[in-house]
Amino acid sequence: MGERRKSLPRGHARRLEDRLTGIPGLDAVRERIAGWRTDAESAPQHAHVHAMLVSLRRLDTINMAYGAEAGDGALEEVAGRIAHFAGEELDGPWLVARAGGGSFVLAANEACSRERWHLVADQLADFIARPIALPTGVLRLSPRIALIRALTGESVDSMLDRLGHALAALQDQSATRLGWADGEVTVPGRSAAQLEADLLGAIDGDEIEILFQPQFSLTDDTLTGAEALARWNHPVLGRIGAGALFAIAERADHIGPLSRHIAAKAMSAAGQWPGDLRLSINVTPADLAFGTYVRQMLDLVRESGFPPRRLTLEITEQSLISDITQTAQMMAEFSSQGIRIALDDFGAGFCNFRYLKVLPIHYLKLDRTMIEGVGTDRRDVAVLRAIVAMARALDLQVIAEGIEEEAQREVAAREGCTYYQGFLRAQPMSVAMFAKLARVGGGQGS
Repeated sequence: MGERRKSLPRGHARRLEDRLTGIPGLDAVRERIAGWRTDAESAPQHAHVHAMLVSLRRLDTINMAYGAEAGDGALEEVAGRIAHFAGEELDGPWLVARAGGGSFVLAANEACSRERWHLVADQLADFIARPIALPTGVLRLSPRIALIRALTGESVDSMLDRLGHALAALQDQSATRLGWADGEVTVPGRSAAQLEADLLGAIDGDEIEILFQPQFSLTDDTLTGAEALARWNHPVLGRIGAGALFAIAERADHIGPLSRHIAAKAMSAAGQWPGDLRLSINVTPADLAFGTYVRQMLDLVRESGFPPRRLTLEITEQSLISDITQTAQMMAEFSSQGIRIALDDFGAGFCNFRYLKVLPIHYLKLDRTMIEGVGTDRRDVAVLRAIVAMARALDLQVIAEGIEEEAQREVAAREGCTYYQGFLRAQPMSVAMFAKLARVGGGQGS
């Protein structure tokens, strides 16, 4: 989830706005970090200012080969990817800003170690490096990322200066994509092989924690359920987010056991919820690649005793790229058992409308980028209105994700979205905290 953005005076916001990507410039980084430091009481416990400077290589070559429009499209896509990644992986407040050219700054007030920040950057680099489909062809970018953990009392300008020097040093090292700004004590990290070995024992050691992101009705604001999220409480590195966790699991060929463990823990906890509260579980591309996934998942549902009619499986467009026919068959098997299907992150990818034709889905879950500007931008509202109208015609309900401002919630409700989740109402919370919320808020599933 992204940080709850505070409104700025209209003229000031225009000055900060970057014309190309629609995200703030470096002035916003200075202002936001200053705000974090002066409002320390509202920050996450043990939070520390971190930042990274992301630079795209070969941008000039892309402009020459494909045209400036392709280069601009690549920048817009990368800006969106950074924001999406930060929203999924970071627990504290964060901000993405454009540093000019093909460079972006991601700043966060995050309670994490140096090693954890390094791991976040490594996974972000992988995310950015995924192919980008443009009308003129498929682009593959090679990011370089400089990292920093702010020194006590260090100014933002000093941080940016050291990041710039670290990035310049990286550009001369063709085989290295991550580098730390100097001026800090280097703490030994853990290799990829060590992390993979650590993960094999993490399940048995009960290091995988389940958090719940509450979901609410846009009609009357009642609690309707929650999305299950996974975090790895690593004994050395601290908390590792879901994206990095599953990337490590994929390298270790451990996706199946990890997914089953998460689903089992989530359904066990959700079995204690009152009323008809719904549970949503994410399905990964690797899950769908296993021929036995449906049988194993249905076995888990039966063993847990959790009612299938209260379970939703969330799949993303990325999960569907390899074999849409097989996926449709698998989703149909789940649907026949009363389990509902949500197409997650709708609007973040290619929005292939064929998926809406062939998949037995019940919900469209909008990516946060479809919601961000609806409080101020008429075009964003028009896009939202069109999506909701299409969903209504297909008898689908719409879930708005990433609601961080009251204006966004009001527009989503007015335009016909059914449910929402986001920091405006509740952050991801522990099993015990959600159980308390469920007892207080009751529950009306759907």
